[in-house]
Amino acid sequence: MSETKSHTNGDNPEPAPATEDPTTASDPSTTPLSWPEDGELSREWIRHFSSVLSWCSRHLPPSQLPSVLPPVFLQRLILTASNILHREPNLVRVDPLRGDGEGASVVVVGDVHGQLHDVMFLLEDAGFPGEDRFFVFNGDYVDRGAWGLETFVLLLAWKIHLPHRVFLLRGNHESKYCTSIYGFEQEVMAKYGDQGPMVYRKCLRCFEGLPLASIIADRVYTAHGGLFRGVVAAPPKKHKGKKKSRKIVGDVSGGAMKLGSLDELARARRTVLDPPWQGANLIPGDVLWSDPSNKPGLSPNKERGIGLLWGPDMTE
Repeated sequence: MSETKSHTNGDNPEPAPATEDPTTASDPSTTPLSWPEDGELSREWIRHFSSVLSWCSRHLPPSQLPSVLPPVFLQRLILTASNILHREPNLVRVDPLRGDGEGASVVVVGDVHGQLHDVMFLLEDAGFPGEDRFFVFNGDYVDRGAWGLETFVLLLAWKIHLPHRVFLLRGNHESKYCTSIYGFEQEVMAKYGDQGPMVYRKCLRCFEGLPLASIIADRVYTAHGGLFRGVVAAPPKKHKGKKKSRKIVGDVSGGAMKLGSLDELARARRTVLDPPWQGANLIPGDVLWSDPSNKPGLSPNKERGIGLLWGPDMTE
């Protein structure tokens, strides 16, 4: 039986950093980070990367971050991870059963919202990803916290190093809409100045590739928001001399709304950044924005204006 742990962060704007003596911390400010010569990210390289990010968060003003994380390095890191993420399905399956028959542990992590030091402590405390430990991060890497960019790229580095042990799902804040309101866009511009728009675009492109949900050990469903509605095919319109087409529309009638299937989730188009989603793309909106309710059934999430409220019967 595999062990599943869960870690989550509240919306604490400024948590206490992980303990480190600043007088003994090495100064990396004169050594810009570069890609490993062999092209492979190792655990040791990522540990060094993490310590550099920690040092920068404590000692460098935001505008000096490019002296340590040059835009060309950052661009390569984001693009390498983005290429991996875009090849993954909407619904990733996490199988913790090892070849020796023993179950590896699976650590599920909730919203981290730019809290770099919390993420570094969590990785130390839970144990780093490896053959005996999977991580499923459940979205909302950016906004609110001061180090959304550093948090996101650190997790991308782990994804590149261990793509089948680290899974990064999408949250509702991985969108142009949320990041323009809740701080991430402004954070990137403050840190990268003239290069900020390029860095921000690369991040948005990477957000599009993040999978929507996971199934752990064939029995646990995880997603940032929750459950989703099914889609129905509208009757084909007849146009004289033209090919018939069937339009897929979301089933939005309160009484007829039905729970979606995993097959429908797998077929949804996730490379859409912002609501409102339409047709089959109501599914990504539901997965990212829906909330649980004590009331049975499915109903529109009027408070958010997007997604659903789903009851305990839907969970069953």
